Amino acid sequence: MVEGLAQLAGVATVQEDGEGGFLATIDRAEILAPCRAGDNLILAVRVLKSFGRLFLVEGEVTADERILVRAVLTLGVGKL
Repeated sequence: MVEGLAQLAGVATVQEDGEGGFLATIDRAEILAPCRAGDNLILAVRVLKSFGRLFLVEGEVTADERILVRAVLTLGVGKL
């Protein structure tokens, strides 16, 4: 689920065609509940701040209004 948040954050932070990104750090991750077979997972991310090519984002995975995962990630974005 943390990888899914990182992928979504990459989509949210890329600014130009041809840019790529990478997960630089998992600053904090809390696994609050397991997902169950048949759960529809909802992933949401928000950019907290950017500094150069790095972006600090927070994200959350929910299912049926239950918070499963919260995480703060740092992504690097740009021409690789």
